[in-house]
Amino acid sequence: MRTLRYLTSDVMTHTLAVSLVLFLVVFSGRFIKYLTEAAIGDLAAGILLPVMLYKLPAFFELILPLGFYVGLLLSFGRLYADSEMVVFRASGISQFQLLRLVAPVVLLVTVTVALISLFLGPYGASKANQLLAEPRSAEGMHVLSEGRFKKQRGGDYVTYVERIEEGGLMETVFVAERQRSESGITLSATLADTGYIDIDPSTARRYLVLSNGKRYDVTPGSAELTAVQFKAYRSLIPQVEGGLRSQVYGETLATHRLLQSQTPEHLAIVGWRVSLPVIVPIVALFAIPLSRTDARRGRYARLGPALSIFLLYFILLSQARTVSEETGSALMYIGVHMTFAAVGGALLWLDDISAWFRKTREAA
Repeated sequence: MRTLRYLTSDVMTHTLAVSLVLFLVVFSGRFIKYLTEAAIGDLAAGILLPVMLYKLPAFFELILPLGFYVGLLLSFGRLYADSEMVVFRASGISQFQLLRLVAPVVLLVTVTVALISLFLGPYGASKANQLLAEPRSAEGMHVLSEGRFKKQRGGDYVTYVERIEEGGLMETVFVAERQRSESGITLSATLADTGYIDIDPSTARRYLVLSNGKRYDVTPGSAELTAVQFKAYRSLIPQVEGGLRSQVYGETLATHRLLQSQTPEHLAIVGWRVSLPVIVPIVALFAIPLSRTDARRGRYARLGPALSIFLLYFILLSQARTVSEETGSALMYIGVHMTFAAVGGALLWLDDISAWFRKTREAA
């Protein structure tokens, strides 16, 4: 029991320390990027912090598996470097027994990652999108301001709103657009009494829906003018590349809704969410044998190769997601997990077999 508490405390301390450092690096980088968008007017400054807070679970669902893996490597590496592991091994504790001792920690981290990836992450993403759907913070149209002209795409898209009500309804909306094609340039201007932003549930693309207005189209150099009067008009809002909303729509959907869908993209997202907690016990199989070192080499001796294995694992899972989006099958996910689980188990088994042969030779 004392050994269990000792290992659990040491592994959790290293895991939390590594995860905190990784979180600060990722969070600060993303925050600076989004702060730049707010500074140039692509994002309302008032919603920047709430959006970042809602997106925190999405950070931790990737950080915790890596933080736990590195925490295991550092913890067991310290035991080897301080010759404490020699005492464990001399007491007859094998690699598999070490794995059983840290099993409670593995289970705790696995359940935590599962809760984040399956429930908290999608919920936070959906709440962040609700904030970004407000006209005053509408990424992709620049931040709409009452009584001000806003332009984007180098001035090819200009919007104006006289007033924005609390419910998101816009009054007296003006949109001017310059379209470039091989045949030339076309200018269009639209003026409507009211408008609002509508999100397509299938693609998550946002549209500006206008009511009771007129649209004018003209080609420079031509005397022809096209005027159309409409009761309802729907126009696609240009999407900001790399912005806060530039993500797959399914990532904002609850897991139970994705399971009810037969769309390959949605099934691939479910497979990805399930894969994140599955990573935790599998990388634990690698961490125990790869942390083996001695006092001369130090605890960081095998950190590089161990991280390379994790990177390869993550890349293959990303490729499995791409294949699953095309086929709608989870076989690629299962194949990657089973392959790494088999390799990790083989490393544990081979190390114990090697130790047994060394003891046999010494006894002989």
